[in-house]
Amino acid sequence: MAFSKNFVAFLLMTTLFGVSLGAVYEVGDSAGWSTMGNVDYNKWASSKNFHVGDKIVFNYNNQFHNVKQVSHQDFQSCNATSSIAVYTSGSDSITLKSLGHYYFLCGVPGHCEAGQKVDIMVTPVSFRPSSSSNYASSPSGSSPLTPPSHATNTAPSHQCFQLWSAFVSLAIFVGACFGY
Repeated sequence: MAFSKNFVAFLLMTTLFGVSLGAVYEVGDSAGWSTMGNVDYNKWASSKNFHVGDKIVFNYNNQFHNVKQVSHQDFQSCNATSSIAVYTSGSDSITLKSLGHYYFLCGVPGHCEAGQKVDIMVTPVSFRPSSSSNYASSPSGSSPLTPPSHATNTAPSHQCFQLWSAFVSLAIFVGACFGY
């Protein structure tokens, strides 16, 4: 009986650990972070549902590109001179730690103007079915979240599935502990 309790406890812990892990998104998908390939990064970002704990990965040739996190105003004007953070490894993994906008651009002259910039909007996890789970804010970037009319969620929430799995494992664990 002790072995089965330990095994169930192990399953519970691994499932709960899985809940704490976020999704990983490669910026630009297979095209990566580049001026080649005509990637519309804001279209790419608007097709995703970013949540706290998710990671975004910028893959690029660091001889020709970089990643700079900037303010909304600097994002709008493609100003890379007063960055919040600078990444230059060529494979930068950034964990989204809070709700709101994260603005990124390439600081190489002309690249941002050519479209190498992305606005990542981190939204709360929604456990209710919704036809509009992507969000956008006003041009100032400081208003409350409002659903855009064009956004639709086409896939079930991965986080919801993980949470459900954790609850099932917890029920099994409690049942094993109390002999049900």
